[in-house]
Amino acid sequence: MTNSPDDGSALPFIYVAVPAMDEAELLPRLLECIALQGYRSFKLVVCVNQPEAWHCDPQKSSICQSNAATLQLLHGWNKFQVEVIDRSSPGAGWVAKRHGVGWARKTIMDKIAREAAPGDIILSLDADTVFSPNYFLSVATAFSRNPDAVAMAVPYFHRKPDDLVAYRAILRYEIYMRHYLLNMIRIGSPYTFSALGSALACTVRAYKTIGGMSPKISGEDFYFLQKLRKYGPVLIWNDEHVYPEARFSDRVFFGTGPAMIKGDTGDWTSYPIYSAKSFNEIMETMLLFPVFYFKTLKTKVNRFLAKFFAEKDPWKPLRENHADLDHFMRACHEKLDGLRILQYLKAENSRDLKSDEQRLYEWMVEYYDAKEVNELNINWKKFSFAYASAEELEAIRTFLFAKEMEARFNSALE
Repeated sequence: MTNSPDDGSALPFIYVAVPAMDEAELLPRLLECIALQGYRSFKLVVCVNQPEAWHCDPQKSSICQSNAATLQLLHGWNKFQVEVIDRSSPGAGWVAKRHGVGWARKTIMDKIAREAAPGDIILSLDADTVFSPNYFLSVATAFSRNPDAVAMAVPYFHRKPDDLVAYRAILRYEIYMRHYLLNMIRIGSPYTFSALGSALACTVRAYKTIGGMSPKISGEDFYFLQKLRKYGPVLIWNDEHVYPEARFSDRVFFGTGPAMIKGDTGDWTSYPIYSAKSFNEIMETMLLFPVFYFKTLKTKVNRFLAKFFAEKDPWKPLRENHADLDHFMRACHEKLDGLRILQYLKAENSRDLKSDEQRLYEWMVEYYDAKEVNELNINWKKFSFAYASAEELEAIRTFLFAKEMEARFNSALE
């Protein structure tokens, strides 16, 4: 097995970062998946973690036992190199507010950054994720062929769970995720990525330059990718994909697991189908950035930013601090970043009287082949997320997945 791409250049070493809490059941599958990788220039670093107080909590005893079993499995593993960070044994667990998957990822990545070379890759995974034997090679090759890239948001596809309720929930969540990403690509935002901890990678150089990962109880992957994007390009296409588990989980405050739990109660208000009109308003403002270098015009987004930042003119400070147009426009995009865009979409969504179903259908027939949309065997006049069959939701997810992969691939050609 060669460690060079077609152009003959050397491929980077990969450090695989995996946080693990209560994963004794799924981790063996991940380890076997890694063992099948054809690309062998890697090292796995796992942080088995939990709050220290759980050792005294009878309701958490099963998690403590699971973590102990995980440690035993990892210490006995001999199919490839594994380094274990034990933050779960008695006396080693998290204390006070320092706990959660954010701290676990940061702990792993900080350790990797101290020992790795700048050009090495940190590949973030979760214990519930599987992928093909070519995955590591695909990531190493992508970074080698794109030397300016600082990170990658890997394409993903949640696997079908046995439980119908979980299946419906993950389909609804993916429809939200893919609709959002496709619109971000459409309007040309630099913050075009899906943030999943099981589907991201970055260079060690970039990790150290941005000051590492900010520890958060949840959502750390979104903020991490946003910081990386402000530093440099983030790849959104890869020849291989990852396939996370679709499962209900309350270990974090938001993300896939909590979205499924909340959605199971019928509450999808945190994950709506945003109006295409709101995305268009963001695009119109971004297209005016060259004009704002000379004069700020009135737009809905500008009014939102002025109120949010308590500034009469949100672009005036940037004009005063950047002497040329290129640096000014970069600063504009950093101000109207992924988080601000999401906040604007949420604010506008609260004023939109249309249903999620209506917004989704109108967007699909507006920006894609209406005939193709109408051939999904869905009665759009009566379609409801709450009462749709799993087959109907799967048809929409598959349609959006295909459009997303096409858009991601096209991004690699630009």
